[in-house]
Parts: sequence; C-alpha cells; structure tokens
Amino acid sequence: MMVRLFRNSKWEMILLFTASSTLSVLIWTIGCRMADSKVGSSDLWIGIAALFIIVSAGIGYWAAQRTQRQIDVLYLGLKQATHGNYAARLPEQGARTFMAVYQEFNDMVEALDQRMQVIQHTGEEQVMREAASNEAAVLEERKRLARDLHDTVSQQLFAIHMSASSLPKLLEINQERAASVMEQLISMSSLAQKQMRGFIAQLRPLELEGKSLQEALDKWFPDYCRQNGLQGVLEWRIKEKLSEAKEHQLFLIIQEAMANIVKHAGAQTALLTVAETERQIIMTLQDNGAGFRADQVKRGSYGLSTMRERANKLGGDASIISKPGSGTRVRVTLPNYMNKGAES
Repeated sequence: MMVRLFRNSKWEMILLFTASSTLSVLIWTIGCRMADSKVGSSDLWIGIAALFIIVSAGIGYWAAQRTQRQIDVLYLGLKQATHGNYAARLPEQGARTFMAVYQEFNDMVEALDQRMQVIQHTGEEQVMREAASNEAAVLEERKRLARDLHDTVSQQLFAIHMSASSLPKLLEINQERAASVMEQLISMSSLAQKQMRGFIAQLRPLELEGKSLQEALDKWFPDYCRQNGLQGVLEWRIKEKLSEAKEHQLFLIIQEAMANIVKHAGAQTALLTVAETERQIIMTLQDNGAGFRADQVKRGSYGLSTMRERANKLGGDASIISKPGSGTRVRVTLPNYMNKGAES
C-alpha cells in the first residue's frame, strides 16, 4: 500500500512542479519582453520577480494543502479504527493520489468488522454454553451453602434465641449475669450477620436470573453500596436490549470491580455508568478512594486479569486507570453490533 502511495505521490509532485515551473517560465518570459520594451524600468523588474515568486509559492501551497487534507482524512480513519469503530470508511471519490490507499484501508476495516462480529457471536455462544454446563455445579454449590447455613448461621440464631429467652429471668435474678448474656447476644448476632453477608456475597450472581442487567443493577448496586458504606450512583444510558451473554459478563465484571473497591480502595463514593455508542458498549466504574501506582500492584492482581478475560471472550477489553490520592477508574468496552451476530 505504501509503495503505491509513494509512487503515485511521486508522479503527482513531478507533474505539479513541472506545471509550476512552466507557468513561472512563461510569466518570466512575458515579463522580460515587457521590460525590454521599457528600458530602465526597475520597478517593472521587481514586479515581475514578485509575481514569479507569488505564483510559485501559491502553487506549492495549494499542492501542500491538497495533500495534507488527504493525509488528515486517512489519519482520522485510522484513529476511528484504533478506537474500535470499524464502520469508518474513507471517501474514495476525488482521492486521486490516495485512492488506492483509501480502498485498501476500507477493505481492511471491512474485514476487521466482519471478524469482530464473528468473534462476538462465537464468544456469546461460548459464554452461554459455559453457563449451561455450570448448572450442575451451581446446584451443588447451593446444596453446600445450605449445609453451611445450617451449620453456622442457623446454629448461631438458635443460640441467640435461647440466650434471649433466658434474659428476662436473669434480669430479675442476677443483673450482672444478664449484662454478660447481653454482651454474648451482641457478639453472636454480629458474627451471624457477618457470616450471612459472606453467604449472600456468594449468591449474588443469582441476582441476574430472570431479570435484565438494568433491573438487576437497579436493585443490587444500591443495596451493595449501602451495606458497605458507599454512596453509589448508577447511570444507565443504553436504549437497545443487550444479549444475554453481554449482560452475564458485564454483571460479573461489575461485581468483581465493586468487590475491589470495598477491599482495596477505602472509598466513600462509586459512580457506575453503562453506556453505548454506535459500535461499543462501555462500562465505567469510578471511585474516590486512595488509588495506587501501577508499579505497586502485582501483575494480574486487583481483578484486572479476571475482568479482561471476561471482556475478551466477547471481543472486548478492560483497563484500570489509577493514581495515588485520585481514586481508580475501571473501563470495560465490548463491541456492539445490535445483536446482529446472535441473529445470524
């Protein structure tokens, strides 16, 4: 492509300089004849020289501007493609020197566009296959959680009930002993509450069952923020319905990112935004926590590897931007083809 571009540019520049030189020589010749007819007219010679320079500079400026505009169009197309907009096409009409380059660029992004649709379609099918194959594991996990609940929280609640039942009698008989039982009740209830939160955290992915991602987040996000002392703001800017695979992966990514805020950030606020462009679904999560330097975090930690892996399954990507004292920003992008891949 570049060889053809340089070859075409070479011949165009040769033609332009030839035309410029020819016109300049013509002006100079006519000017010389006029000056010869008026011997001693120095002002005329100055005017001829000035005209010669102006014409040459004008043609050079016009040629440079023309080439620069075509380069700018190519640069903007490359920039859009770099940011995932594979629908970008360069106008081939009137490109002349750059026509071959524009054609090859358009063919390239068309091929990338088709490949990305295939990747997204294949990724969504894989996610759903994995979800189906995990049903048995989910049922087994539920049984385990039921056993754990019986062995921990259920017994804690029974002990609390027995202690609370004896408390009125103890208050009448021995207030000092009653105060000790009260402290035990507070300790046991606090432990039971922590254990229950742990089990709820393990069951949170079930929040999405039977609901859209927006409906699940409307309930789960403010509850999670409230339970963990965060002031949360949710902004939903998507009009089209998302595929089930996208909703599943985004929900798990958001859970991972929120868990990181609670564990590591020491933040007071969390802003979650889910938006769309013509070609992308974009999820951002910003907190006002302590932040960190990139060299302070081990490779693959802070959940980035897990989030990126989930996004990659659908042809997307995930990134984390943070700075000490300035909080952390998680950004996830997924290609958005209005579910064309799933329909085909």
